[in-house]
Amino acid sequence: MNYHEVEFLTSSPKIEDCPQSDLPEFVLAGRSNVGKSSLINALVNRKKAAYVGNKPGKTRFLNFFKVDNRCMLVDVPGYGFANRSQKELIQFGEMMDGYFGNRPNLKALILIVDYRHKPTKDDIIMIEYARELHMSIVVIATKKDKCKRSELAKLKKCISETLAVPSTSIIDFSSETKEGVDELWQKIDSFVEE
Repeated sequence: MNYHEVEFLTSSPKIEDCPQSDLPEFVLAGRSNVGKSSLINALVNRKKAAYVGNKPGKTRFLNFFKVDNRCMLVDVPGYGFANRSQKELIQFGEMMDGYFGNRPNLKALILIVDYRHKPTKDDIIMIEYARELHMSIVVIATKKDKCKRSELAKLKKCISETLAVPSTSIIDFSSETKEGVDELWQKIDSFVEE
């Protein structure tokens, strides 16, 4: 497992506050508590690069992590969290529109879903939004280690059909075993080198 040099740059509430950079960016999106921060920590092989909260909805802004001075991972607030006010939901939508529409180095959406649950309406909206923008999409299915082995094929088929992606393109991920880390880095590297 490689160690990566990671630097937390900033937490940006507005697009104007986002760092200026020529590095390729990869945005990590998914519902609250799906494991975005755990995925970032596994990717950079650090325990606390990104804060992992016990309660969903901890990430409120766009969090920028520079990795190996080679690319930027951008952790965005989880969606679908019931305790958000209508005003916060509107602000979230505006922040995401601003981000997606104004980052020329954005290479791909890394959409994170929970293996155990059918992708939500919000997941479908997010992947459709990325398709409309002609963005590359990588789907990560987390929490595989919490599923029965006998159910995995059925669960993956559900994710594949709901999001309209080939099941062979979905990367299985486990923060416990680090399964999927190398495969995701290969995807990221291929986008960086384009």
